[in-house]
Amino acid sequence: MFRSVLIANRGEIACRIARTAKRLGLRTIAVYSAADAHALHVRICDEAHCIGPAPARDSYLAIGRIVEVAKQAGAECVHPGYGFLSENADFVDACNQAGIAFVGPPATATRAMGVKDRAKT
Repeated sequence: MFRSVLIANRGEIACRIARTAKRLGLRTIAVYSAADAHALHVRICDEAHCIGPAPARDSYLAIGRIVEVAKQAGAECVHPGYGFLSENADFVDACNQAGIAFVGPPATATRAMGVKDRAKT
């Protein structure tokens, strides 16, 4: 069982993940953009780290920054939530290369689902 999870998302989905993780006894780690510094998901997690300015491309989609924060915070796994990086095989690979478990399908499945004929198979 993991002891800590970084939630690589914001808003209601991040809150739901955090609440469930806390019920399971995990230390919860939020990430947030400068615009979300006072958001609910930031307040309910055990710790929170700013990952960049408001534009999602500079924060919630910044794979390198999120993995860096996960390592610094001692996250054993990363939950991507929905949207943002949840279907990004490069993010899965980056987590795995950093020794951090990705909560979701492996990169091979994510890549296969992006190609319609493979997804149908």
